[in-house]
Amino acid sequence: MTGPGAGRYQEIAAEIRRRIEAGELRPGDRVPSTREIVREWGVAMATATKVLTELRRDGLVRAVPGVGTVVGAGDRPVRPPADGYGGVASAGAPARATRRNIPDGLLTPERITMTAIAVADAEGLGAVSMRRVAAELGVATMSLYRHVADKDALLLQMMDTIFGRMRLPEQPPRHWRDRIELASRMLWATFRRHPWLAPAMSVTRPQLIPNAFPFMEWVLGALDEHGLDPVTMFTAYITVFNHIRGTAINLEFEAEAEALTGLNADEWMDAHQPAFEAITAGGGLRLFERLSAAGGFDFDMDALFEFGLQRLLDGIAMFLAETR
Repeated sequence: MTGPGAGRYQEIAAEIRRRIEAGELRPGDRVPSTREIVREWGVAMATATKVLTELRRDGLVRAVPGVGTVVGAGDRPVRPPADGYGGVASAGAPARATRRNIPDGLLTPERITMTAIAVADAEGLGAVSMRRVAAELGVATMSLYRHVADKDALLLQMMDTIFGRMRLPEQPPRHWRDRIELASRMLWATFRRHPWLAPAMSVTRPQLIPNAFPFMEWVLGALDEHGLDPVTMFTAYITVFNHIRGTAINLEFEAEAEALTGLNADEWMDAHQPAFEAITAGGGLRLFERLSAAGGFDFDMDALFEFGLQRLLDGIAMFLAETR
C-alpha cells in the first residue's frame, strides 16, 4: 500500500506489484511497457518510466533485450557448479557467488569454465577475468593458471563447453529446409541464453572450437547432394550462421546499454521520441512518419531473427532450384 503522500508512479507500481504477488503476472511474463502504462493510467511518459524503475529497484522485474520488461524470479545469481563449493548467494543479495575456498584438488578446468560462464551470463564478458573467476571460487588467481593458460584459453573453453551442450537429433528432418530451421533456432536459443557468445565469435578469424564442428557438419549435411560444390555449401552455411550471429550481437549491446543508461530499449525510444518527431516535423519523410505511426519500431529480436531466416532460406531454395 502507498501512503497519502505517495506519488502517482508509486500508486501504479503498487498495482503492478499486486498483480505479481497475486500471480496474475508470473515469472517471465511481460509487464506493461511504458507506453501501455501511459495508455492505461493516463500519465506522462516520465511517470511511466519511473514506475518500471521502481519495480526494477525492488527486484520484481528485469529487462530482457529484445523482449521487454518481464517479471523476474529474484536476482540472477552467479552460479558456479553446485557441489558444496562456491555456493550461491541468497535472494536479494548481489548477483555473485558466495565465495568459499575450494581445495586445490577440487579445482578443475571444468569448474573454472563453468564459473566463468556464470559470470559472463550474469554480467557480460567484460566482467570475466582470471582474477574475478578466482575470487568467485575463493582461490588465489595464480592457482587458475595450473589449469588454464590465460583468459583467451578460458574463453575458448567457455565457448566449447556451450557448444558441447547442444544436442542435435541423430535422425534429422528429411527436408533440407526443416533441418536448417531446426539448427538455426537451436543456435539462436543458445545465443539468447548466453548474450556474450555471439560477439565473442568471429567469422573472418574463426576460433578453434571442437564442439562447434559437429554443428557445422550437421547443417552442411542439409545441403549435401543438392548439386552444390563444397565451397558453395560452406558459403551458404556461413551466410545463415552470420545472420543468426549478427542479429544476436544486439542482445549483448542492448544489455550493456541498459546497464549504462538504466533504460531498456522501449524506454530509450520513448525518451527520444520528441527528437524523432522534431526530425520529421519539416516534412519530406513521409514513409518514416507512416512507419512511426504504425509502431514499426516496436519489433522484438525473435521476430527479426525469424523474418531474416525465412527470407534467407527462400533465397537458398531458389538457388537450389536453379542449380538443379
